[in-house]
Amino acid sequence: MSSRPTPILDPENTIAFMGVEGANADLACRQASPYMQTMGVPSFEDVFAAVASGKAALGMIPIENSQAGRVAEIHQLLPKTNLHIVGEYFQHIEHCLLAPKGATIATIKDVYSHPQGLLQCREHLREMKVTIHTYSNTAQAAADVAQWNDKTKAAIASPLAGQLYGLTVLREHMQDSDDNVTVFIIIAPQPADPDPNVGRVLTTLLYTVRNLPAALYKSLGGFATNGVNILKLESYIPPGHARDSAQFFLTFEGHPRQQSVMNALEELEFYCEKVTVLGVYPADKKRFG
Repeated sequence: MSSRPTPILDPENTIAFMGVEGANADLACRQASPYMQTMGVPSFEDVFAAVASGKAALGMIPIENSQAGRVAEIHQLLPKTNLHIVGEYFQHIEHCLLAPKGATIATIKDVYSHPQGLLQCREHLREMKVTIHTYSNTAQAAADVAQWNDKTKAAIASPLAGQLYGLTVLREHMQDSDDNVTVFIIIAPQPADPDPNVGRVLTTLLYTVRNLPAALYKSLGGFATNGVNILKLESYIPPGHARDSAQFFLTFEGHPRQQSVMNALEELEFYCEKVTVLGVYPADKKRFG
């Protein structure tokens, strides 16, 4: 496999993602921001670092998958930075079984991919009776399978990875469900301020409740009484903290300037030790489509 030239990137026109060229996150970046250059980095922490340092204008992080659940521990990463969630993107995930030219389904003995990719294709892989191997990301698995050029080895990765690394698609639609969607968030140094009169707006925040009886239940009461739609609520215990110091990751529909949201947040703060707004941003149209 010939080496691919490294493009010269313009930081102000670059969006960073975790992985290598051809990863599903790379594909999501290209579709969400088609006029920007994409830059792969080794880890989610590196995505945040690239945006914080100015090497990239935006970063894209997967936070959950409709089949496999939570992806990135955004709860740990985002509060440590001065970055903000400025958008979301729903990416339909298409997994392919990729192998070197000349390979067939019958020749494949080992399959390589990111744990999420393997999990999302587990039923089809079980039917094939192959040995699975976890990888740092799907596109790196495809790149290495191409380099090995072994007809017994295949990768689960995107069609883009197959094109980039010269692999044959042995089977399309390897995912067990066609309703396989990964939700990405887009991060930036400056907050967004979308107009709720133009489109639907989401707010994401992180908060810690006070040590009071039924504090969590009461903290959410204002959302119900004010008709604010909660879309996501997850508990999270920071590393090194006691179990009674859980933080809660909350996403709801609405802008903090709207009166109903202002009322809900006022009641929330009464029962909380700390509330941190992580982002106010436009909802992807596919969320409510």
